[in-house]
Amino acid sequence: MNQTTHASRGESAVANSPLSIIGAGIAGAWQALLLAKAGHSVTLYERDTAEMREGTTHWGGGMLAPWCEAEVSEPIIMRLGLRALDLWREELPDTPFNGSLVVAHPRDRADFERFARMTEGHTRLDAAGLAEIEPSLEGRFREGLFYPAEGHVEPRRVLPELHKRIIAAGGTIKFNCEVMPDDLDGLVIDCRGVWARDDETPLRGVKGEMILIETDEVQLSRPIRLMHPRWPLYVIPRADNRFMLGATSIENESSGVSVRSALELLGAAYAVHPAFAEARILDLGSGLRPAFSDNLPKIMLSRPTPGKNTIAVNGLYRHGFLLAPALAELTLNYVQRGAIDNEVMQCK
Repeated sequence: MNQTTHASRGESAVANSPLSIIGAGIAGAWQALLLAKAGHSVTLYERDTAEMREGTTHWGGGMLAPWCEAEVSEPIIMRLGLRALDLWREELPDTPFNGSLVVAHPRDRADFERFARMTEGHTRLDAAGLAEIEPSLEGRFREGLFYPAEGHVEPRRVLPELHKRIIAAGGTIKFNCEVMPDDLDGLVIDCRGVWARDDETPLRGVKGEMILIETDEVQLSRPIRLMHPRWPLYVIPRADNRFMLGATSIENESSGVSVRSALELLGAAYAVHPAFAEARILDLGSGLRPAFSDNLPKIMLSRPTPGKNTIAVNGLYRHGFLLAPALAELTLNYVQRGAIDNEVMQCK
């Protein structure tokens, strides 16, 4: 349930003041977009180049799957995720909502049934039903769980689109520009992810690895989650006969992809369809997802001082693309009318 109360206007940010946002990844981009569209003067600062290859977003999966994530997530993820789906549809109507599929081989049947019990919003498909919606999977699995209302985006395509929309709405983006919250006056929204832990000590980085492959021998219309003893492994369709394989969730902050993870990710693709064995590897890498100890997102409100006011949006963990729009809307509501969401917002 949305536990929203309303603070007085004096406790909210000044609605007409210029806003600075640090971090042009998925969290910062959505913050900038909604605030710019609401008429605010927004400047978005990013230390990386416009290609954003160094950011976590570049290595993201882009799944918009609140029902599937309910297996291991708190109810707040579902609440915010469902609202975010509406915002994706409103702001980017071309976002594909083809659903998602969960499948398993016989040896992982127990995990498959547990996933079905822990989640809602799905329909069970037999082998014929699977083949009907994904012909490439004909004869590959006995049954699957189909979540028809879920969607997915391609991070390396959708983030530049969000940046274009920010500029079209009157916002400014400054790439190759590293700033800290204390460097800026007025209202600052800090979306630096793990790089903000100089201020937020409990923040940690959780590594997610991915491999990008290319083949024209397999066609998929939606993400496929394959049950795995350690974590679900994904095969996510991209444009131009490409597929993303991911994503591990490793509690360390090392860079790159380990041999073990590469074998598991490539093995997952082969387990979904043997034709992936002949695919070309185009790219592989990892990003650090920002997470707090409870793995839940937080919007942290600092007590304003003369000339300065900081809002920190962080801890999106593995739900960045899913939650970013809803968190941006909460920030906008706070800036404009002092609305407080008690499940998400904290005062520092």
